[in-house]
Amino acid sequence: MAAPASAPPEPATLRRVVAASLIGTTIEWYDFFLYGSAAALVFNKLFFPGSDPLVGTLLSFLTYAVGFAARPLGALVFGHYGDRLGRKKLLVLSLLLMGGATFAIGLLPTHATIGTAAPLLLTVLRLVQGFALGGEWGGAVLLVSEHGDARRRGFWASWPQTGAPAGQLLATGVLSALTALLSDAAFTSWGWRIPFLLSGVLVIVGLWIRLSVDESPVFKAALAQAEARRAESAQVETMPLVAVLRYHWRDVLVAMGARMAENISYYVITAFILVYATTSAGLSKQTALNAVLIASAVHFAVIPAWGALSDRIGRRPVYLIGAVGVGAWMFPFFALIDSGSFGSLLLAVTVGLVLHGAMYAPQAAFFSEMFATRMRYSGASIGSQFSSVAAGAPAPLIATALLADYGDSTPIALYVIAAALLTVVAIACAKETRNRDLAEVTEEGRISAAAR
Repeated sequence: MAAPASAPPEPATLRRVVAASLIGTTIEWYDFFLYGSAAALVFNKLFFPGSDPLVGTLLSFLTYAVGFAARPLGALVFGHYGDRLGRKKLLVLSLLLMGGATFAIGLLPTHATIGTAAPLLLTVLRLVQGFALGGEWGGAVLLVSEHGDARRRGFWASWPQTGAPAGQLLATGVLSALTALLSDAAFTSWGWRIPFLLSGVLVIVGLWIRLSVDESPVFKAALAQAEARRAESAQVETMPLVAVLRYHWRDVLVAMGARMAENISYYVITAFILVYATTSAGLSKQTALNAVLIASAVHFAVIPAWGALSDRIGRRPVYLIGAVGVGAWMFPFFALIDSGSFGSLLLAVTVGLVLHGAMYAPQAAFFSEMFATRMRYSGASIGSQFSSVAAGAPAPLIATALLADYGDSTPIALYVIAAALLTVVAIACAKETRNRDLAEVTEEGRISAAAR
């Protein structure tokens, strides 16, 4: 491919956009992951008492999975309006919804206070979280991708991706500090609420930064062109969802397949591990949290490096390194944890997240480059979030059920390996998108001659 035609942005502008996207995604992932950690540690006791401990954890993870079920709806709604109205407005709304729901969870009465209404309210708030996150990811990565140029898009677009480990780091760090400072009784009684209530402060900071950036110039240009065409021909523009399914259905399927190993492996490594390490490996809750905390810091650091590598050798090769690597690591992963030492646990989680980063880092640029501007928010969001219902949503639930049924990690390892094989097939069917000019991807799903 030839070099793209679009001019590179001003460095200061791009850094401000990257910072706004990164801080916003960090806050939203903090909220989302905080729920997952709390589901593994305390929600089984507070909202599902009277059950066998492992059954209570299963029920707790079921409400965790509900949040994923709402993400496709968020992808549809936010994608539609994001392609019609712009990325910035919808990102502000997603942050308000996520932060409000998380803050409300911190105030929620438990089963001991209001009975069965407690898990029902918890489920509703989890649905709001999932709906908001379903719209957040696509807008955040597109805002950066569309501000940047093709030469370093993989690197810059990978920074919003670091919001996931940063949010995990923040959520796990707060929980780890609280479990270290408080007794188990105090943490279960009231200490677990503190991280959720902190979300209110974080949202104020995120809104202040997110409101300071401009709309994507690529989107502005595409909107102006669409309005000009409409004025000339008086034709109604096709809905983004309809256009995506008509012109980009193959790209949607590729994105969904690409997400399987990335999504499943991440939640097994970071959420289910809190259950496995404490029940099967005999490690303490604090030890498991500390391992995820340190590994998340490494994960944060390697994602931009993987993104930069995708600018040099392509999105597909880097993605394949991650998919094959995660699949190959699963048996050593559980063997290290079973050894019962903190060092082995830390090595298992860290290597797993480094390999996961090879899939997650190029994903933002890769998915953005597949779709035309006026349907890009919808296409990237649908491809990403619909797969989460079959991937990340049930992953901790399936892993916990397999552990309960077989009492062994082998079925769980095979489950992740199967997902890795599916992702390898999807990436093998994809086209390389490195160096594409986003303005040159047409509504018909083709690359114009200028971008070839």
